[in-house]
Amino acid sequence: MSNVQSYRLHPVTILFNIIRTAREGIFLIVFGLITFDRFYFILLLAVFVLLGLLLSVLSWYRFTYRLEAGELRMEYGVFVRKQRYISINRIQSIDLTAGVIHRMFKLVKLQIETAGSGKGAEASLNAVKLTDAMKLRNALKGSKESHQRKELDRQENSIHPSREITPKRLLLAGVTSGSAGIMIAFAAIAFSELEQFIPDHFYDWTYQWIIELGIVLIIGLAIIILFIFWLLGIAGTMIKYGKFTITKIGDELFITRGLLEKKQITIPLKRIQAIGIAESVIRQPFGFVTVFVEVAGGSLDRGEDFSTVLFPIMKKDEIEPFLHEFLPNYSIESVCFEPLPKQALKFYLIRACLPILLLGGAAIYFFPQFSWLAVIVLFIAFLLGFMRYRDGGFFLEEERVVIQFRGLSKKTMFLQHKRVQAFEKKRHPLQKREGLATVKLSILGKSGTGKHYRLKELKEADADRLGDWYSYRE
Repeated sequence: MSNVQSYRLHPVTILFNIIRTAREGIFLIVFGLITFDRFYFILLLAVFVLLGLLLSVLSWYRFTYRLEAGELRMEYGVFVRKQRYISINRIQSIDLTAGVIHRMFKLVKLQIETAGSGKGAEASLNAVKLTDAMKLRNALKGSKESHQRKELDRQENSIHPSREITPKRLLLAGVTSGSAGIMIAFAAIAFSELEQFIPDHFYDWTYQWIIELGIVLIIGLAIIILFIFWLLGIAGTMIKYGKFTITKIGDELFITRGLLEKKQITIPLKRIQAIGIAESVIRQPFGFVTVFVEVAGGSLDRGEDFSTVLFPIMKKDEIEPFLHEFLPNYSIESVCFEPLPKQALKFYLIRACLPILLLGGAAIYFFPQFSWLAVIVLFIAFLLGFMRYRDGGFFLEEERVVIQFRGLSKKTMFLQHKRVQAFEKKRHPLQKREGLATVKLSILGKSGTGKHYRLKELKEADADRLGDWYSYRE
């Protein structure tokens, strides 16, 4: 039996376990409230609460951790005892998160990632005192590194590159975030889940009430709802990125952010696979962008399209000084993109407009009074297709390639040659007839999965150049 002292998490972990259990069982509770008699529902709910409380206490009591023989060793499990060992040498990053409850008790959540971490962290200590978490973090990173870090802090504390978001920029990030669309999507998903619990008479009454409002009032109601979601989106962005600060210390980037839930994310530079610049249709006319990174194996922070946000919003002319300061290997002093050929334009327009033509034709057949709406959507699709063609291109250097493309947002990706895992070229008969091809470049992404970037309808000669660059062919 080991003589090394084992530690337990803070008792507030019991509260977290109860909250998690209640969250996972919320649909069962709602279902029971509707289905069962009130007496039996309260009886079952009482049993459910007592069992949840008992399991939460036992889960906390049975979870212990210790440092022994160069490993973080955890033992847990109420009925099935589990032991999990993580070698210190395999730890890639250690992140600290403090939610509202954590901050009330001066605690943090410590999450550990290794190269093999999947969708979640390799290990998670849900409630540890901040001082203990810092000691554990230094111990896991190695005493030698810890000593060097303290020495570096003492000597160079005033010259660590660091930037933080200003309140004005934070507000601007919220206003231009486009989060209203995401909020609406979440609301639609939540409504689809709860629809079955809405009484039929209330559902029918609401539907009839909306129909009787008339087209003008319906549009007005839709605008009010969109405005409310827009305000919620602004609030969500400001809460998420409030007090955003990025600091470079040695070969790691430290990002802290969040007003309610304070997160500290560590990004080792060696795990960065690519740098991206996103220009949304809202921010692009004003010259603002979001800078993000693709980090191999990361799973703790998800931002723009599930990448790690390096800085939420900045002007385009601020990118070069920012990268020069934090990631000099990805400097973008001069980039001259090679555009897509003219033959590619019709492919982009057809790809954007064809689905709208088919769906719009069917909609006009059944609802001819909304023909004007189909025409507007078709025009927007045509414009988007043209923008995708115009923004596509690449820039090739000896050790890196820069590719630019557009979905809804315009994205520019900086890929180092040594980070590109695979290259693929393909062409269908129509592309072959026009001398075009599609290429795909793959890198390691989050959760151990690949991340792929495609450039469609390149000149075949350019596609071959990219293939030669990847294969080191002369």
